[in-house]
Formats: sequence, C-alpha cells, structure tokens
Amino acid sequence: MRNPQNDPLEAKTPERTCVLTRRKGSRDAFIRLALGPDGTVAADVRARAPGRGAWISVGKAELAGAVANGKLKGALQRAFKTGSVSVAADLADRTEAALRQYALDRLGMEARSGTLINGSERVEAAARSGKVHLLIHAADAGEDGNKALDQAWRVGGGAPRGVIFPEGRTILSLALGRENVVHVALIEAAAAARVTHALSRWREFIDPDAGLSGGDPPDGIGSAEEIEGTE
Repeated sequence: MRNPQNDPLEAKTPERTCVLTRRKGSRDAFIRLALGPDGTVAADVRARAPGRGAWISVGKAELAGAVANGKLKGALQRAFKTGSVSVAADLADRTEAALRQYALDRLGMEARSGTLINGSERVEAAARSGKVHLLIHAADAGEDGNKALDQAWRVGGGAPRGVIFPEGRTILSLALGRENVVHVALIEAAAAARVTHALSRWREFIDPDAGLSGGDPPDGIGSAEEIEGTE
C-alpha cells in the first residue's frame, strides 16, 4: 500500500493560512505579502521575494477595508512578530496593479516562446483541430467573433466558451507586442495552466465572486505550481 506522505504522486500543494480570515488553502490561490528590510509591506505576487512573508486570500475591497481600519497591520505585526510594519494606504491598488502586470507579462512570455497564437483564422484552425488548450477573447471583442471561435473550440474538444480578458484589445496587443490582438489561444497545456493561474488571480482579486468569465480550462491542466514546480 502506498504511503501518501512518501509518494510523490500523492504530494499535495503546500497549504497556507490567510492572516486576515484564517482561511486555509493552496498557496497557488493566495497572495503573498513580503516584509521589506525597512518594514514596508508589498504584494509579492510571484512569491519569490526574499525575506519574511504572509499570505492573504481576500479580494480588493476587503483588503482595502482591512488596510483602512488597521486590521491588516495588526495581523501582520502578529505574523511577523514585530511592531515595525508599515502598510501603504493604497496597498490594495498596488496589489491589483501587480497582479495585472504579472498576467500581462505571462502572456508576453508565452507569445515569445511560441505557445500563444493570435488571429481569428489561425486560432479557429487550431481550435477545430484540437490544438487549443485555452481560448481568450479581448473584453471589447465582437459577440459574433467570440461565438464562432467558441464553437470551433467545442468542435475540437475544448471548453464551452473562451475566457474574457479583463481589458480590451489595446492592452492585449501591447502585452503581446503585436497589432490589433482580439483573440488568442494557448496551444500547450502547461502554458494554458500558467496563463489561467495568472488571469484567475487578477480577476478574482478584483471580484472574488466572479472569477474568470467564460469557460474553464479543459481537464488535465494542473495548477501553475504543479507545472512550474515552485515551492
């Protein structure tokens, strides 16, 4: 019989506790707050900054409220065991900006690595042939174009519909370094997991009840943590 504690196939994603709600969950879904040498706190959305860190699982509105009433500062002082903690009044806005930039950077990296394609005809052909693992539409994409590509993805065995990017084609184009990008597709499972993770955290921070608009990624796509092998 397998021992789950010793079997890498049964290994679980490291669990974290939110300092505000005490809710437990995967670090993959939480946001790390890092304590700088001068006592300032910053959102470490990549969870790679050196030094001490604490984790939160709340959305923007709740975080802003916790900053305003001092609840976050008190929670961090207890977590870090120090009174030298400085929390910026606009931490919630800074966190949103960091999550947004992380998602845009992720898309740009996938475009440069060749795991992301764009252009309606190219995306439709790949979707119909079963090569698309994640379909994304710009927020200002036309309904007819979305429906046509969604249908092609379903034909190719994909999800019912694509994900709606939180912003319009101008920002999507800038992120990819390409012109007039309206629809994109991830053609590698690992790339789709990485992008889904980045977009989900950004969107859920803005509106925890909404999550990603559109279909879920196909079965078989693991968490970004599983794909990248982060600790």
